[in-house]
Formats: sequence, structure tokens, C-alpha cells
Amino acid sequence: MPTDEPAPPHGGRDGVRVECPRCPAPVAEVGDGRWSCPDHGIVVPLWRPVMSSYDEFASHLRRVGPLFPTLLPWPLGPGWTVSDFAAVVTPGDTAHATMACVSGTSQLDGPVDVMVISEEPGTGFGARVAGLCAPEDPERLDPGHEVGDGPPPVRVRVDKYPVGLWPVSVSAVPGEWDRSVLAGEAGGRWLWLILRPASAVLLLRDDWILRDISTTGPQLVALPFGGPAPSW
Repeated sequence: MPTDEPAPPHGGRDGVRVECPRCPAPVAEVGDGRWSCPDHGIVVPLWRPVMSSYDEFASHLRRVGPLFPTLLPWPLGPGWTVSDFAAVVTPGDTAHATMACVSGTSQLDGPVDVMVISEEPGTGFGARVAGLCAPEDPERLDPGHEVGDGPPPVRVRVDKYPVGLWPVSVSAVPGEWDRSVLAGEAGGRWLWLILRPASAVLLLRDDWILRDISTTGPQLVALPFGGPAPSW
């Protein structure tokens, strides 16, 4: 890693930060393949790179393994890059969640971040990234009652299959106007889309395809990486 880059904080190793999936606290390995958060106790660790790069993404895919998808909008538009990604997984075990973020610009919104999360129910990572852990509901783990309430206003395709998405309210948490949050179910897991700014949700009027990027093969080499990672 270049010397002018900051070193990973406590809990980091080999260019990645190792955190709690439900909060930004670093976790400590306590033996027997277990990791502990000072606030949430024993958790499955979250792995997030210090910098987005092809090499770190290849490490991410090896860490996750072939049985859990890492989804990205596909194909990427001109000027869009993969700016962040993460996984909730105990090394050598099955993953619980993945996230990938693409960043670019739109004519109406300017800079845009689109974060796509696939996670097992009860993981709490999607709620963290979406900023849904309000003071009155600090232990929120899943999208909530909005999912499945009436017909879905948004549909995307995950590989070949249509998936309905419903808006998830962020009105009770700080900065509610800075993002749009949608969630649905795909393959028995929660599928979250978090878009910043909130108005970028209008981009979903187009026919979006989400692809498991681990299955792209040689095309993975052509993926552009870089740009500032979003805060979450």
C-alpha cells in the first residue's frame, strides 16, 4: 500500500477494515473463529477495503466464495466506477451479506452513489448502510413492514429474474433527505438499494439489471475501480 495512504485503523489487516456489521466499531478475534464487537458481542465480521481496487475486489470474491452473490448494476455506464464493497463473513464459512457501490454522475443529480446489498435476514448490515438504526429503534435489523405492502413501485432484474422493490422510510432518522432506500427479496435474501442523493431513485425508471459480478469471468478485469467511497 502506498506510504501516503492512511493505515487501517484498529481491527484492520492487509488493506481491509474488520468491523461489526451493525455499527462502525472494530471487532477483535477472540479465538475459535469468533469475533467480538464491544457493543454487540459475538458477531460475524464485516470486511471493508481501505481502497477500492481490482486486487482488493479479487480478495473480496475469494473471501465470499462462490455461493453468495455480489451484485452490481450491469453494465456500468461511461464514467461510473466501483467505489466500495464489503462482505459479512467468517473466513472459511458461508457469507451472510455482501455490498457493492458504484459511483458516477447523472445530468439531473450530479454525483451519485448506488449501493446494492444482498443479505441473510437478521444480519443488520443493510439497516446500518441505509442509516435506519434510529435512537428509538437501535436494534433494527431488517427492512420492515413496508416490503410487500401493495404492488412494488420499482422492479429490477437480478440476472434473469424480476424482483420487486418497495421504498423503506427513513423519515425517523437524521439526514432523511440525502438518500432513497428500497428493499425486496431475491433468492431468499434481502435485497437493498440505497441511492444518494434521494432524487437518484428516478434513475430506476430505466430497466436496471443487477448481475452477480463473481460470475463475469474475464470481464471482471475491465471493471473500473476508484473514486471516493460513500460514508455509511
